[in-house]
Amino acid sequence: MEKKIKTIIPAQKVNMGGHLLDQPLPVDGLDSVDPFLLIHHWKSELPGGQDPRNEGVGPHPHRGFSPVTFIFKGGVNHQDSLGNNALVEGGGTQWMFAGQGITHSERFPKKLVEEGGELEFIQFWVNAPSKDKMKPAFYKPISKEETPLVEGDKSKVWVVSGEYNGVNGAAPTYSPQTLLRGEVEEGGKIEIPIPSSYNSILYLLDGEGTTNGEEVIGKDMIVYEQSEGVITYEATQNTRFMLLSGEPIGEKIESYGPFVMNSQTEVMQALRDAQMGKMGVLIEEFD
Repeated sequence: MEKKIKTIIPAQKVNMGGHLLDQPLPVDGLDSVDPFLLIHHWKSELPGGQDPRNEGVGPHPHRGFSPVTFIFKGGVNHQDSLGNNALVEGGGTQWMFAGQGITHSERFPKKLVEEGGELEFIQFWVNAPSKDKMKPAFYKPISKEETPLVEGDKSKVWVVSGEYNGVNGAAPTYSPQTLLRGEVEEGGKIEIPIPSSYNSILYLLDGEGTTNGEEVIGKDMIVYEQSEGVITYEATQNTRFMLLSGEPIGEKIESYGPFVMNSQTEVMQALRDAQMGKMGVLIEEFD
């Protein structure tokens, strides 16, 4: 049995600091798919001749959730107030739990910025239960080689978190989740079992195919109902995809910018703590 589809939403173009991104979530009428709050898909060709100090996102704070980045092409250099400094390249994942507070930056590799080239990544925000929001922050870089791979006849699925086909992912979460990234060649088919209680999103970076009886194309976000069954995808063109699925947390959300909490009081406290430097200070290092 296949899971029922609730809605299919094409990503919208949004301007983030002068960069045009594809944003499938949030959109008008759909603020979140609990526990997933935001999805940004960045794809561009860097022209070269740029200064690494001016590209990417400079130091900024977070609290109360996990901002996660899947890198598909190029790389992202993470530095934070905990002392972490890591470059993760195509096929890898930047996993960060903001917890009680952290300040970090997301820059691009020096060689890519100076020489030019393709850059593609997706950042998504995962909410954390209220009981865990103020736990200590942590950062975990996961390379492509460190990400478990399940290969099919015409498919590859990397298990970032949770379990798929008996294989467990490398990233820890504070609520039950299965997070996958994958590729399906033209003519290939995959079948992904998901617990009936999970909310589930399939996002296509590119390609065309059919999922659970509906035709979909690149930049579509497919949201499935909480129901018994599996998610299937049959590719009529080579496809890259991301699957986000997880148990809903079911708590009130109050957010402001980089803070995701449960009340306005907690958001105001986060603002004060950030202004007072309680989420750490980051002085970036550049080669």
